[in-house]
Amino acid sequence: MKNTDTTDSEKEKLNPNGWLSPRPSQQFNVIRRVYQQDTLNRDADYQVPVKPLGKRCKKAVRSCGFGSCLSNSLPITRWLPRYRFGDYLVGDLVAGATTAVMHIPQGMAYALLAEVPPIVGLYMAFFPVLLYVVFGTSPHVSMGTFAVACLMAGKVVLQHSTHPELIIANATAAVNVTDPVMEATGYSPLQVLSIVTLTVGLFQAIMWALRLGAVSTLLSEPLVSGFTTAASFHVMASQLKDIFGVRIPKTGPNYKVVLTLIEMGRNISALNWAAVVISLVTCTIIAVNNEILKPWVSKRSRVPVPIELLAIVAGTLASQYAHLKDTYGISLVGNIPTGLPVPQVPPIELAPSIALDAFTITMVTYTISMSMALIFASKEKYEIDANQELLALGASNVFGSFFSCAPMCASLSRSYIQYQAGSKTGVTSVVSALLILCVLLWVGPFFERLPRAVLASIIVVSLKGMFMQVKDLKKFWRLSQLDACVWLVTFLVTVLVNIDIGLGAGLVASVGALFARSQRPYTCLLGRVLDTDLYLDIKRYRAAEEIPGIKIFHYCGGLNFASKNLFRDTLFRKIGYLKPADDDHETDSDTLDFDSNISNKVQCVIIDATALSYVDGPGIKSLVSAQRELTHSRITVLLAGANGPVLEMIERYNRLESERLQLDTFPTVHDAVVYHNMLHNKKGQEIALSA
Repeated sequence: MKNTDTTDSEKEKLNPNGWLSPRPSQQFNVIRRVYQQDTLNRDADYQVPVKPLGKRCKKAVRSCGFGSCLSNSLPITRWLPRYRFGDYLVGDLVAGATTAVMHIPQGMAYALLAEVPPIVGLYMAFFPVLLYVVFGTSPHVSMGTFAVACLMAGKVVLQHSTHPELIIANATAAVNVTDPVMEATGYSPLQVLSIVTLTVGLFQAIMWALRLGAVSTLLSEPLVSGFTTAASFHVMASQLKDIFGVRIPKTGPNYKVVLTLIEMGRNISALNWAAVVISLVTCTIIAVNNEILKPWVSKRSRVPVPIELLAIVAGTLASQYAHLKDTYGISLVGNIPTGLPVPQVPPIELAPSIALDAFTITMVTYTISMSMALIFASKEKYEIDANQELLALGASNVFGSFFSCAPMCASLSRSYIQYQAGSKTGVTSVVSALLILCVLLWVGPFFERLPRAVLASIIVVSLKGMFMQVKDLKKFWRLSQLDACVWLVTFLVTVLVNIDIGLGAGLVASVGALFARSQRPYTCLLGRVLDTDLYLDIKRYRAAEEIPGIKIFHYCGGLNFASKNLFRDTLFRKIGYLKPADDDHETDSDTLDFDSNISNKVQCVIIDATALSYVDGPGIKSLVSAQRELTHSRITVLLAGANGPVLEMIERYNRLESERLQLDTFPTVHDAVVYHNMLHNKKGQEIALSA
């Protein structure tokens, strides 16, 4: 190789990334023989990678040692012994206290979405969080209540609890499942919620055992964005009755948003103006804080103003001293017990009935939690174990289900606040849980006279971030109209029909988008840039010119049973073998005819397989068919740039099938072009000599 530079001073010219900027004067000349693939394999000593079964078993056994299994399954054993008190403790204490302050109002508010008492939200900030500290791999996410997860769980609670008004009256005296009265009357909301959480935890544990951590990628970004945006409308609709202080009849599981709006319109004359005023004042104060005060404070302190906590304290005091319930009929939170709940076994017999809903919640909560964890891992440069997160979520949910907790999920707002407050390790969550414990033991009854309108207002204002995701549609439309269609389908079906059906529709739309993309691979004809070995798309590069008599077909994607016919038709169209029968119908595939005289214009077709990612048996069979047709028309077919796995698949196919794919293969397109020109010139000389 010969490398020629103009001046030494130009070597010092670096681009913004620190790399040497390319210069037109830089050249390299390589002199080598023209390679066919078989020759190159021999010269380069090509070998198929082999992984002996014994070696793989030995590696698996070695990795399953007690020490490695303990450290992998219990990440706390890795980071806790290395805890640096001087560097981490202050940040963890401040972040833990800040997160606990946010847990109190959000936990109480989001518990209402799950159709259970507000105290359950505080249970969720304590019991499952402790398990996540032991098993989780992300120190920066704030686990606990999340609006979408609680809403989805609340939907199941409404469907399967026969007496929604039957709740635990005292946290220290749990409902006895074996009570004959309970067996006769059905399940309470807390019982239904507990079995939902247990089933979600078991699903996550099973996925961990099967190493299905990558399953979260099934939910694409457009799907998650459209789904969470639509779910925010469901959350909003569920809080309208408390914001306006009206009673509306329960609606069916489908068309909930639409039916709720209709019922609100019918009962608008019965709204409670005192509740409206409370909601308006609360929403205004929190919104002003979020938009004006919070940015100002964040520049001067890493501890934000606990506006939600201040709102519920002020609302409780106003309700208590102004006698809002007696004077204006304001709905209050009601009984909040002190102490810790007695563990209760969920009703296992209900699990088959709620399994599908639980699996949906499993996918949504895991995807959102993993997305949040990966965001902070990218910022702080550490790794997140997707499978270990499944174990952490599963263990936390199973443990929490015995204390009537809803399925746990990472909270977007709390996680960002926790990160900004200086969280370093899982000690942050321990500090937060201990402060919540103090609230559970002593402070809980203080909030019994809190107006539900205040909690509803906190929920509605917190939805702003999800409502603003509507802007994502414009971004997706510019990037890919297929992604925008996935967003729209997910959003519209979720809003207009139901959360579960909307998620299913989004999955179908995502799979459909993937299939549509596989049916529209990038294909083009390549031309050579003068005096180089570069071959570029002739429609995009005007300097690239086709070589007379040679058609170079570039195919990007996989060649399999689903795309084999598309590959064949596109190949024949591009090289001119299929041509329009009538100039007025160039785009109509029904009017395409085979050109029997194509050999007068094309003598060689080179299939550029550098971007061919995968090929299966039916795909190779389509190559055999295409080669046979072109060879019958006296056209040579060559294959260039195929990677090792593709060539190995072709070799296996040829050993098993009687109709073999027999064509010359080359490592690069230029090798194939030079080889064909040499062969063509040699034939020309032989014809001239024979004449």
